[in-house]
Amino acid sequence: MYHILEQTMGNETILVVDDEPTILEVVELYLRREGFQVITAMDGTAALQAYRKQTFDLIVLDLMLPGVNGLEVLRQIRSERDLPIIMLTARGEETDRVVGLELGADDYVTKPFSNRELVARVKAVLRRTQSKESAQETHILSMGDLQLDTSARTVALSGHNINLTAREFDLLAFFMRHPGQVFTREQLLDNVWGYTFASDMSTVTVHIRRLREKIEHDPTNPIFLQTVWGIGYKLERM
Repeated sequence: MYHILEQTMGNETILVVDDEPTILEVVELYLRREGFQVITAMDGTAALQAYRKQTFDLIVLDLMLPGVNGLEVLRQIRSERDLPIIMLTARGEETDRVVGLELGADDYVTKPFSNRELVARVKAVLRRTQSKESAQETHILSMGDLQLDTSARTVALSGHNINLTAREFDLLAFFMRHPGQVFTREQLLDNVWGYTFASDMSTVTVHIRRLREKIEHDPTNPIFLQTVWGIGYKLERM
């Protein structure tokens, strides 16, 4: 089952999915204090039912759910809509976390977590989403055979379209706006994800690897997205 709390100051509606009532109650409270409308669900089936009945601005999704698990919920939603999703994971679930990022989750928070940190991440993801939606003019970025349309949010390599997740697209767009410039993982988290937490460096690593698999002819010997050892990454000028 799922239920709705009354709307307060904000317009954004967030679906929070977790099978632990205490976590739901506290997260619900913190988000409502920030002016969000909150809907909760305690299992994957209820989450999908809620998602299909109402429009959400963001979903906070636990991966370990009874019945339909969180990864399957993520997979189904991602196949239908580019909706911002933040995963909740346990410390020992690194494999599931990586799979979730590869399926297109925007972010993850590891349990036990600070509710203030979760709220900060929710706000950061929403700010990024709203910023993208407010951009109106078409802007084409090109680098060698790679072309990116920031308005249509499409990417093509040698004339062939490439399917990227929302976060992969944002990461590539950031690099293409700063060709040849080297960025640390902390700087990438700050500029692309909208925050910097030392525990999340693996998030950047996973997205870099996935991006290379999609834009490089040989991901093990990248031409575009290169590692600068001891510092970070850069998009090589072509």
